[in-house]
Amino acid sequence: MQSQEKIGIIKNRNVLGKPLVECGCDPIAGWFRNGTCETEPKDLGKHVICAEMTAEFLTFSKTEGNDLSTPVLASGFPGLKPGNHWCICASRWKDAMDAGVAPPVILSATEFSALSVVPLEELKKNAKSTD
Repeated sequence: MQSQEKIGIIKNRNVLGKPLVECGCDPIAGWFRNGTCETEPKDLGKHVICAEMTAEFLTFSKTEGNDLSTPVLASGFPGLKPGNHWCICASRWKDAMDAGVAPPVILSATEFSALSVVPLEELKKNAKSTD
């Protein structure tokens, strides 16, 4: 059996090819709610870009039909505020970039598969730090 690395699947790697680090735990981020932007085939939104929330992005996301700022008590979701780190959909981040409101990206916590939607150069232009 071939290793995942040999067949081109990079699991638990970030966009820089290094081990994926935690995105955020206050509130706890990620498709699996484990603090990391890991994904699986059931994650149709591909929640793999770790971003620092901004007021502009939260407003944009709400107008696009995904209200991330309002708490949902039934599911324990506290609602996001500017400054929170959150795993967002790669396509939503790209839409926000095209609209000029993309939130800063934490490259070390952004999962490798984001590169199938957004080029590394664009992520780097919008990086919070150079990681």
